[in-house]
Amino acid sequence: MDINNSVALVTGANRGLGRAFAQRLLERGARKVYATARRPETVDLPGVEVLPLDIADPASVRAAAEAAPDVSLLINNAGISTGTDLVTGSLDAVRHELETNMFGHLGMIREFAPTLARNGGGAIVNVLSAMSWFGGKGANAYHLTKAAAWAMTNGVRLELAEQGTLVTAVHLGLADTDMAAGWPVDKIAPSDLADAALDGVEAGSAEVLADRWSRDVKSRLPLAPEEFNAAMDRALAALMAA
Repeated sequence: MDINNSVALVTGANRGLGRAFAQRLLERGARKVYATARRPETVDLPGVEVLPLDIADPASVRAAAEAAPDVSLLINNAGISTGTDLVTGSLDAVRHELETNMFGHLGMIREFAPTLARNGGGAIVNVLSAMSWFGGKGANAYHLTKAAAWAMTNGVRLELAEQGTLVTAVHLGLADTDMAAGWPVDKIAPSDLADAALDGVEAGSAEVLADRWSRDVKSRLPLAPEEFNAAMDRALAALMAA
């Protein structure tokens, strides 16, 4: 599909990657951009149509779908990270991350799939992570939710193929946003990530590996678990030492 003249809806558009997506969509000629956030008053980007949306609240998702019947491109960007481990951390926090990062995205897809079908098929972008494929102490709940979201993305891609909807999974390491502020390492600029994702949509790509980190991690997936974990430990050590 062409980004030019599309009608897009971006979740979590008040800052970070979501704001960058909304801005680049406007700059690339989208006819309309719905910029959504749990607190719509925090959206400060001129030229967008602001909608309130909490992706973890089914009623809020349904209301957004009713308010935006012309959407042809859905950008599932909103997400959270609670820094929770799976064995010793709060189970409520794990569930909260799952409700947002996986079920929230799935709920958006379920509500907007009929809209996309009516509007010619369109496309869905799910913003995932290199942590779809690896975990780490203090981030294993996030790893769980992104792995689940990756599997969900692969599943809905098959289910929506008949209606002509492209489903693109976007993986990245770290972006220069508030969520990654504590990591003193090289990060992809939000605008570069948005462009990589939108280029992938225009190319009809099922998957976008937006930076070297995501490409390196995925290349290691054929390794045995012990080898993979050792390779990741070395890569993380090198990243922090750079």
